[in-house]
Amino acid sequence: MKQKKLFQNLFGSIGADLPASIVVFLVALPLCLGVAVSSDAAPFAGVIAGVVGGIVVGSLSGSHVSVSGPAAGLTIIVATAIGGASSYEVFLLAVVVSGIIQLIFGFARFGVIGEYIPASVIKGMLAAIGLMLILKQIPHLVGHDAIPEGDEEFIQADGHNTFTELWAMLYDLSPTAIGIGLFSLAILLIWDTKFFKQNKVLKLIPGSLIVVVLAITIHEYLKANVLSLTLSANHMVTIPVSSSFNEFTSFFTFPDFTAIATGFVWITAIKLAIVASLESLLSIEASDKIDPQKRFSPPNRELLAQGVGNMTSGLIGGLPVTAVIVRSSANISAGNKTKMSTIFHGILLLLSVYFAPEFLNKIPLAALAAVLIMVGYKLTKPSIFKDLYKKGLDQIIPFVITIVAILFTDLLIGILIGIVAGLFFVLRTNFKNGITFVSEGNYYLVRLRKDVSFLNKPKLKQSLETIPDDSKVIIDLSKSDFVDNDIKELIQDFRTQAEYRGISVEVKLGEKNIQF
Repeated sequence: MKQKKLFQNLFGSIGADLPASIVVFLVALPLCLGVAVSSDAAPFAGVIAGVVGGIVVGSLSGSHVSVSGPAAGLTIIVATAIGGASSYEVFLLAVVVSGIIQLIFGFARFGVIGEYIPASVIKGMLAAIGLMLILKQIPHLVGHDAIPEGDEEFIQADGHNTFTELWAMLYDLSPTAIGIGLFSLAILLIWDTKFFKQNKVLKLIPGSLIVVVLAITIHEYLKANVLSLTLSANHMVTIPVSSSFNEFTSFFTFPDFTAIATGFVWITAIKLAIVASLESLLSIEASDKIDPQKRFSPPNRELLAQGVGNMTSGLIGGLPVTAVIVRSSANISAGNKTKMSTIFHGILLLLSVYFAPEFLNKIPLAALAAVLIMVGYKLTKPSIFKDLYKKGLDQIIPFVITIVAILFTDLLIGILIGIVAGLFFVLRTNFKNGITFVSEGNYYLVRLRKDVSFLNKPKLKQSLETIPDDSKVIIDLSKSDFVDNDIKELIQDFRTQAEYRGISVEVKLGEKNIQF
């Protein structure tokens, strides 16, 4: 009975999960290749990480919407490590060790860290990634492929930044790419209308799959009939092609375990484990926010799944993996129901690079750029900004700061800046709500609520200083669970001073028995 229920839970939604997996596959493929190139690794190393992220991490994770794979947030660490390692095999050993460290993080229940991030910062991260996708993919949409897919850095490898690249692309336009890109974007917009969403048959066919098939058809027609409009290889998906099973297996590499005692391996592993864990926790927290069913992803289980994933990826030659919000949001917007869409996308990656690399290499990057731009738009709709603005400055300001910080730095640094901004407003709100000060005639009431720390000292001091001579004051601590020593000293000093000013002071302690 339990087995039947498990089967129904996993495969009962295949009608939604299989189409979603195709969308995620089409989004993940160029990103896997692009992250690998940005990391100075072989393109196939990114594909391996994508397969492991889909099948291994997808199977073990408690999230039904999150998708893992090689992440742009790790490119600097990975590129530096690969450049500093004596061999790529030594770097792979560091990836394996980072997975072991993540397992330790999971068993030690470090996943709770992600729950302390303000919601405004998480929403800012999602909106920033949406804007970044749009800004980064516009050049690819018009045939300017100077930077690899998956590059999330503000300062790019070609010397430009996210914004100056938009100017540079004007001198490197491809009419064919523009035509295919805009046509693909139009198809996706039409496919997202109510008519297609409500049609029982059409809603099962991913719009991105239609886009890819039509883009390949158009370009193959141009190759056969209008050679001058044919796109060059750098405007197409590029996957290594193997002529035999033995050649395919040669793409896999194994770690050099003889380097286990070197400091380089352990330092790199610790860096990878910390950054990959933080990015994964942030990603699942963000994914849960936009999951229509509002399911909860166990953070400690996620760390364990990521640990096993990185061990596996490192053992067979892949890059480090993390949960990735771009792929996760594509999964959600495609209408997935369970984690099977994540697993299916990993299987599709594996089968396609073995059985159909020639077909995949016919996909114009402009078509995939259109798919990613649509994903980006859904993450950063104007309505999101309006909703946050209506909730007040303490929500919209950290939201905007997070967006700006991510766009002008990178994902991790931007989030850290956003967290600082978010915590500032959380503390500011707590200061305001921590102390109530009211007066009527010559009577004054100062009420302190719940936990009162030294951070509340400035407001309390300011309030007490406004009380005139010959007044009657009640300082109510009956609702306080904890009062910091600095607050106690301030109250004692006020009581002493009050004796000389003719002020009558009554301190209510309630049942908490706070000692003065």
